[in-house]
Amino acid sequence: MDSKQLTPQLHVAAQITKDNIPAIAAQGFKVILNNRPDGEGEDQPPAAEIEAAAKAHGLQYIYQPVVGTAITDENAEEFGATIAACINNNSGPIFAHCRTGTRCTILWMLSQAKNQSADDLLAKAAKAGYSLEQVRGRLEKITKDST
Repeated sequence: MDSKQLTPQLHVAAQITKDNIPAIAAQGFKVILNNRPDGEGEDQPPAAEIEAAAKAHGLQYIYQPVVGTAITDENAEEFGATIAACINNNSGPIFAHCRTGTRCTILWMLSQAKNQSADDLLAKAAKAGYSLEQVRGRLEKITKDST
């Protein structure tokens, strides 16, 4: 399963299936974070199926569905809190996924905008293959509001 590294502890990827779980576990991930609501696409496996496979391979599974076209500040805060909790608990590397990985990347950027500049966040996203200049205004507003 191809994932893109945003930080040493966080990778993002497109939709996975239960068949991807052994490879994800073998790559050293300890947490799977699913940001895609069930029923979003016809080819999408249910979250419960992925969760069962993850747990069978000793992985922690977190289901945090977010509508990609309507990401709220609360969604970003919840994502950031989840990532921080996993890191603080030494849960291990996190494999976050959604339809394409873009939603997870946007959630991460928004959750980090109080502590990092829009330029830095957009550069990290671009390095991972996500061109998200359309989020710049929202990132800059969060940065400005936090100072």
